Amino acid sequence: MTNYAHPEVLVSTDWVAERVDSTDGLRLVAANEDEALYESGHVPNAVPIDWVQELQQEVVRDLVDKAGFADLCENKGISDDTTVVIYGDQSNWWACYAFWVFTLYGHNDVRLMNGGREKWIAEGRPLSTRRPDHSERNYTASEQDLSIRAFRDQVLRHVQAGGPLVDVRSPEEYRGEVRFLPEYPDESTLRAGHIPGAGNVPWEHSVRDDGTFRSRAELEEIYENDAGLDDHTETVTYCRIGERSSLTWFVLRYLLGFDQVRNYDGSWSEWGNLVGMPIQRVDGRNEA
Repeated sequence: MTNYAHPEVLVSTDWVAERVDSTDGLRLVAANEDEALYESGHVPNAVPIDWVQELQQEVVRDLVDKAGFADLCENKGISDDTTVVIYGDQSNWWACYAFWVFTLYGHNDVRLMNGGREKWIAEGRPLSTRRPDHSERNYTASEQDLSIRAFRDQVLRHVQAGGPLVDVRSPEEYRGEVRFLPEYPDESTLRAGHIPGAGNVPWEHSVRDDGTFRSRAELEEIYENDAGLDDHTETVTYCRIGERSSLTWFVLRYLLGFDQVRNYDGSWSEWGNLVGMPIQRVDGRNEA
């Protein structure tokens, strides 16, 4: 991991195992797609973060606001100087999404456990069903760092300027053959396809079978040589609701050192339902 542009944001399962019983100044966070996984067994002393109930607002389609994020951290026993290590299922989809939100609100020391829940279990490491005891802390959140977040109008201007976009969904979604994945019927859109000019690099190209990230050389081959991305040109990542694209955002920003990369968390579930927004399909049919 030392060859990555920012190796300090990744920790190994060994690193976590050595510290799992001594969490002074450290908070382990489980961020899973399936919230039931926490109750069935989690890394000892980890606290759960629910991506639906705690990282998003209930009555507005938006992220938790600044005050809500501060309350969340305080309730989880996280202070401004806590080292936060996040892990999850699905090769760290939602762990990366949580990492992105923590970064958005300026947390100083947030890291990711490489390989996530699957690697921890595959190595035969212990799981716990006990929620750890912790006292509330004081937390002061920063304003959102909007340099890492893209909104729809910014994305439209980016498209019009010919800027690079990375669609990290499946090839079937990208080509416009399906409007939703069978396992996620509630994420359907009125139109299928992709944002004009976007290239398709499915998120799973970034990880190995054990859920760990590929080497820097492999990632450079995928994103720079094959996809033609430039680490000094503003790049936008997107998927369907922003979680898969947060993993690719993490790869580009921290593992490859891209200094201008934004995650479009509105993603296709917003773009594909907007009136007047252009879309593209592989068969050449464009709509606006």
